[in-house]
Amino acid sequence: MATFLEIEPTTENYWRGIILLGRNVATYKLALAKALLELMPSGKTFVTLEELAGPYTRHLTDHLKKADKQIVMNSSKFLDACRGFNKGKQTQEQLIDAAVAQGFNNVIDAFHIVNNALVPKKFFVDERKTKKGITLTDDLFLLGSGSQGANFPSEVEARWRLVETAWSLQLPPSMLAVQYGPELESLFVETVERRINVTGCRAALNGYQRGKCFYCFKDIVISGAETEVEVDHFFPIGLTRFSEFIQMNLNGVWNLVLSCQDCNRGVGGKSMLVPNVRYLERLHSRNQFFIESHHPLRETLMNQTGQAESERRKYLQTTHSSATVRLLHTWEAIDEYPSAF
Repeated sequence: MATFLEIEPTTENYWRGIILLGRNVATYKLALAKALLELMPSGKTFVTLEELAGPYTRHLTDHLKKADKQIVMNSSKFLDACRGFNKGKQTQEQLIDAAVAQGFNNVIDAFHIVNNALVPKKFFVDERKTKKGITLTDDLFLLGSGSQGANFPSEVEARWRLVETAWSLQLPPSMLAVQYGPELESLFVETVERRINVTGCRAALNGYQRGKCFYCFKDIVISGAETEVEVDHFFPIGLTRFSEFIQMNLNGVWNLVLSCQDCNRGVGGKSMLVPNVRYLERLHSRNQFFIESHHPLRETLMNQTGQAESERRKYLQTTHSSATVRLLHTWEAIDEYPSAF
């Protein structure tokens, strides 16, 4: 798992490591991350626990309306207070008091821990004992000033929706099949009763590509009027016209990448071609990031491509060989920025 942080140890990578690679036993870390991102534009450095509790509890109460299961344990006094607020049994002031007393007990200590160790960069300094608050660091403000700043809230939200959906369905991980709906560019799970839209596909994929086009490593933005990022099928969906691909889930997460418009369908773009074989290692590495991040997409990818790492490599190689035989030509990006993953 350390590879994700060591290849390009930037501030953005460490933030994504915290959000994407941590083991979740509660969604408190995700609520805290969203609160920090919300407070960041104010430019205020010191934040009292009361001030932090405002956005922190708001994000938790909003998510409790979508999914009541926000922790693996059977009970939580703090979450009960959040539920009480949603039912009108707690005032805003009482909820803030509950958050200050109970809501930050573990999450502030654990926020910067990934793989049982502290990450080198901190996005806040814990000053609860001396000042009853936290101090936001330059590294947090740096996140907002970079090209990826607009992507982080969506990435946190996507991670949160995947985690809470898995817990809410109470399914064994091996039975949780996250699927892709091209019509809305969304990831969903299907139960006997209904389809549950989980999250936007772009937000779920972007962090694992470090905000870069899969093919040329150009910076991409996943939301907004000027976005140029597209969800691309690494192996073209048109391959299903051939018999050996009919039963293959080319809409599976394993085969979805984010691409800039130039690489996907611009002049000299990939379009219906098969990517050059050198991109296979990149796809495998991206899928490994998912598998090592311990959230529902881990099981989905393993079920789609193989339980063992060697099986997944063989699956990609076999698919690439068959696709090349059928479509005859391969493609690679005309220009490429420095490697990001």
